[in-house]
Amino acid sequence: QVQLVESGGGLVQAGGSLRLSCAASVNIFGPNAMGWYRQAPGKQRELVAVISSNDSTNYADSVKGRFTISRDNAKNTVYLQMNTLKPEDTAVYYCRLQHYGGDYWGQGTQVTVSS
Repeated sequence: QVQLVESGGGLVQAGGSLRLSCAASVNIFGPNAMGWYRQAPGKQRELVAVISSNDSTNYADSVKGRFTISRDNAKNTVYLQMNTLKPEDTAVYYCRLQHYGGDYWGQGTQVTVSS
C-alpha cells in the first residue's frame, strides 16, 4: 500500500514562508507525477503545483512566482516552498502521486495564513 505523509504546515503571518514536504513509501523514480492540491473551507479542491518525473512543472496562476515545487527522488520526497503567503492561501494542502496507474493522496496538512 502506497502511503504519502505530508508535513510542514502551520500558522504563519501574511508575507511569511512555509515549506511543505511529502514523503512517499515507494520509490518515486520512474514515470509519474507528483503534485500539491489544496482545499479551503467551502471550496473545491484545486491544483496548486505539479511536477513530473522529467522535472517539468505546472502551477496555478494564483501561486506563480510565489510557490516552487521540487522533488528529491533519492528521498522519495516532493516539496512545496511557499513564499509571500497570503490569507487566501489558507487551506488544507494535499500531496498526490500518480504512479504506474495508481492515484494516491496524503492525509493533508493545514496551512493558515493570518492577516
